[in-house]
Formats: sequence, structure tokens, C-alpha cells
Amino acid sequence: MKKHILNQTQRTYLLSALIALLVSLAVIGLDNWQRPADITIERAPDSLQKPVLYTADKEGNITPLDFTETTKKVLDAVVHITSRGTQPYGQNYRQLPDPFKEFFRDSPFGRYFDSPGGETPQERAPEAGTPEELPRIGTGSGVIINKDGYIVTNNHVIAQADEVEVTLHNNETYEAKVIGVDPTTDLALLKIDAADLKTLALVNSDDVEVGEWVLAIGNPFSLNSTVTAGIVSAKARNININREELAVESFIQTDAAINPGNSGGALVNLNGDLIGINTAIASRTGSYSGYGFAVPSNIVSKVVEDLLEYGNVQRGILGVRIQNLDGRLAEEKGIDLVPGVYVASVNEGSAAEQAGIQAGDVITAVNKKPVASSPRLQELIAGFRPGDEVDIMLLRDGKSRKIGVTLKDSAGVAAVVARTDRELFNRLGAELSTLNPEKAADLELDGGVEVTRLYPGLLRQETRMREGFIVTRVNGKEVRSLEDFREELEKSRDGGVMLAGRYPDSPKMYYYAFGLDS
Repeated sequence: MKKHILNQTQRTYLLSALIALLVSLAVIGLDNWQRPADITIERAPDSLQKPVLYTADKEGNITPLDFTETTKKVLDAVVHITSRGTQPYGQNYRQLPDPFKEFFRDSPFGRYFDSPGGETPQERAPEAGTPEELPRIGTGSGVIINKDGYIVTNNHVIAQADEVEVTLHNNETYEAKVIGVDPTTDLALLKIDAADLKTLALVNSDDVEVGEWVLAIGNPFSLNSTVTAGIVSAKARNININREELAVESFIQTDAAINPGNSGGALVNLNGDLIGINTAIASRTGSYSGYGFAVPSNIVSKVVEDLLEYGNVQRGILGVRIQNLDGRLAEEKGIDLVPGVYVASVNEGSAAEQAGIQAGDVITAVNKKPVASSPRLQELIAGFRPGDEVDIMLLRDGKSRKIGVTLKDSAGVAAVVARTDRELFNRLGAELSTLNPEKAADLELDGGVEVTRLYPGLLRQETRMREGFIVTRVNGKEVRSLEDFREELEKSRDGGVMLAGRYPDSPKMYYYAFGLDS
């Protein structure tokens, strides 16, 4: 067989072809190595199911834990409240305990809530060009409880305000009228001129259980319609935040996030029912630190009913000084440690004294409802009016006794005292009372009418009157009692009014003029 031998030229061509092939393969491989891999974005199908947690209701039925339906039910019934007022330069706002102040200061004018540099108001003088009055704005939340425009909020949200504005979830805005306030529970009732509003139903807060899921709805930091979730952390909690003389603190504690601006908002169960009005936070920073507190709906319901029916809150009072009964106190007093409240002393002439309750007794129940702490006893008694009879179960010398008690009011009267001039006083924006005879004697007055509380109304809008003012004359006519005051105002319903009087700390006469027809 004859062999074919390549000449020099053919070898050169073949070698060049091989080199070209190798270079091409190398380039192709390098290009594929450097090219990024294709990225695929996958879309979940519209029918993809959400993961679901389950919980058991009170009947033991297993139900999905889903907050969306509850949220839809409640959002339209929670409103944003803005309170506006003015303040003379150098005069601090009413000094609320820190958690209340934090709720109320959420505004562009928050810097006016404190004295700069730690100075007291008396130490500061207006600088040149400084206005005599400074604007003040507070914000909070409220809950619609009646389709015709009745709204519950906290008293500290609207305290010291000249005007109150309510913004609904749909951004409609209304001017609100204050129907009444109850500083002892930090609650206020407002009214707007609207109809067919979405409402929340108040349920029996005694049925709320620790560990139960709840939602908090409000407007923290002016972030409207914010919803947070948590559980009931405790009940009948007293945090000593309310400094009123007859304050009632028996809060529902929750770990649902509550912040400045939530005050007056709703705490609801998973059914969307109102179980409390968010009121305060336990915090060293003024913002959420894990715990918030709400006034139970049973207290809310009682306050609202009283304000609507009587014009003021009818508070039944037992008349005892009490302590929580713990192991140390039981050992000190030589008594058995049982769930109950120790009676340290009994007020002279009180309902408790007349019924036969004694110092050293241990109260264990009110109308068959167990009492395990002082706040719980306060809450239960606050649900009754003067003249109501309650059955008190107690232990004395180790033996159980039942004692019937007819409750009295703070003045020692065992009957409801309705304020018949509610509409007139609401226009004034004031709570008034006949001057105590002992106080009148100390001030060398024959009588008068004391302005015990001011809220939005004519007196705030048109005068600079302060709480504590004692009215001694109306349009030049002497007034010695609330009835005298009312009669003189009735004569001026369509005209101007001049009030004359003094403050307890000064003999100087002050005069305040306003128009009832304004």
C-alpha cells in the first residue's frame, strides 16, 4: 500500500487549522463560564392558601386565628381626636403623670409640654416679641359607641382643650361637644352631629380571661387606624397613675403595642367587641415597652350611662381604707391568708360603718363576685350608685359573714343626686358645686359656687377662668348656691353674662364675661 506523505505546506495548513479549532473551543468555553445563569422568577398562584394558626374558643371549638375579619369590623368605629387650646406663656399644662402626658403630647407643639431647662413656670419671663399665649394641640383616639355620634375617649385627651375635633376612619371631620367627663376613671363622653355610624358593642369585661387574644386599635404617633395584636396579660391592675382623690384603677393589662396617640382607642376581643378603652402605658421612654393598660368596659358602660342619664357620674362609696392581703400582712395581723382585701380602717359615718364592717375584717366577695385585690374591690363598688344595696362577704375572727351595705356618695348621701341643668352646664363646659360651708367660712364668704372642673365649652373659649374659681355674683346678683347660680343664668340665656368671684388663694376679685347666645 502506497503511503501519502504531507509536504511542508500541507503540514503548515493542518497545524494552523488545529490551533484555530483549539482557540475557538477555548473562547466558547470561557464565554459560557462568564455568562450569568438565567434567573427565573416564580409567581405563586392566586389560589395559594395562607398558613393558618388555630385557637380554641370558650366552648372548646377549634377556630382559625385570623385578625383580618376582626379588623374589618372595628376600624370604622375608631376615630382620631384632635384637641386644640391655648396657654398663657410661662404656665405649664396640667401636670399629668408621665404615661398620661406622653399620650397627650403627640403633636408638633409637644415641646410646650415641659419647662425647658428644668425651670418652673414662675422662673421664666416672656422674652421680647413672645406672644402672651401659645397654641397647644393634643391628639388621641376615641371609640364610637352609638350610631348617632356618641364617642368615648380618655379625659386626659380632651382636658384643657378649647376645641375638640373628631376625624372618622373615612377622613370625615366633625366638631365634637363634650357631654361629660369623669377624671376618677379618666373617661370622657363626646358627641358629634352624625348618623348611621359604625359602632362597637361593649361586653361584660368580667368575662375577659388572662391569656385571651386581643387587638388594640388607635392612632399612635398620628398613624391613623393602626392595629396591633397581643394577649390579656393581667386583670385588675393598679399602677397608681391617676391622682384624683377617688380614683378607680382596675386596668386590663395587655402586651398589644400601645403608644402615644393610642389613648382613648379600643381594646377588642377576636369577635370585635369592646372590652376596654386604652388609657396608659408602663414605660421609661414614653413609648411601647411591653405593657399597656385599658379601662374595663364594665366601668366604661357605667360612666357613660351616668353621664347620659344624670349629667354626672353617680359613684357609690363604701368608706373603708383597704390593703391587699398577702403573706406578710396575714402573719402580722395573725389571720389566715385567703384571697381577699384587708380592711385597715373604716371612715366615720360611712356606709361601711353603718352596716357594721369593722377594721380587721377581710372582704372576700361583693354580690357573690370574688374579690382578691384592692383594685378589684374598687372596680366592683364603682359599678354601683349611691343608694344601691350590696352584699359584702367577709371574714371576721375566722368566720364568714354576709353584711348588707347601702352605699353613699362622697358627701355621705345615700341617694342619686341628678344634675337637672345638664344641658346648660355642658354649654359652659364646667362642673360646678355649691361651696362647702366650712370652706366658705374659711374664706369669709356667705356662700358661692365652685368651679370644680373645666372642659371644652364657653368658659374655656371666651374667658381665662381657671379651675377652683368661686362664683359669688352673676350679673351683679349674689349667688350662694348652685340653684341660685342656675336661676340667674336662666335669665340670661339670650344675652351676656358677667361672673364675679375670687380664687381660694387670693382675696382679689375677678370678673369673667361671656355670651350664652354665642
